[in-house]
Amino acid sequence: MTIALLFLGVLAAVAAWWLARQGLTTKPWLETGPMDDAPVRGSMRVPAAKLGLGMFMTVAATLLVLLLSAYSIRMEMADWSPPPRPGLLWANTAVLVLASVALHRAARATRRGDREAVGSALLLGGGMSLLFLLGQLLAWRELARAGYLPANNAADAFFYLITAVHGLHLLGGLVALSRAGLRLRGAPIAKLRLSVELCAAYWHFLLVAWLLLFATLAFSPSFDWLVALCTAPFR
Repeated sequence: MTIALLFLGVLAAVAAWWLARQGLTTKPWLETGPMDDAPVRGSMRVPAAKLGLGMFMTVAATLLVLLLSAYSIRMEMADWSPPPRPGLLWANTAVLVLASVALHRAARATRRGDREAVGSALLLGGGMSLLFLLGQLLAWRELARAGYLPANNAADAFFYLITAVHGLHLLGGLVALSRAGLRLRGAPIAKLRLSVELCAAYWHFLLVAWLLLFATLAFSPSFDWLVALCTAPFR
């Protein structure tokens, strides 16, 4: 349980670090708008959107920590019988990595003012994200056809619950991504920069979350591999 809490607690630390970094690296001379609206020196504040995303990621990370904690406790019981892990999950992980990379490229393109590159990267990131969700549904279908259903036992239920919670977070992100994409056609790139950067940050968070959750699902019911990996240099 301790290892599980520490493992997913990294998410909360990453979210807090990102939020603190945004406040420390704010560049008021890059803000658009009338000069009278520019923040004065010594009074820089984190934009409300960044603050909101940081708080949301912290709450989401806490939820995932609680989920993994419950998973770790339950899998120590004698009747724990985890379902086989569909090989499709590895392909889905690679697809989500590509989505995160695409959003990172979109954020960099906004800094260059390259509208065409931003549009292409957002489209690729959104497409890869939808492909990831489709892959997760196919993994569910594969398990269901093999007889592994949520009502069967706790291990099966946890698999569906964990992947569903992550998928819902990704769906919420797609709503924000779609809004940014729709505004790309008419709004100046400078006004879209914050939205795209927030989407990229959120996709990086979703990727880290999935990697941790996938590691938990793939290597349960034991975290001995993680303990061995961390203690190897000290042997």
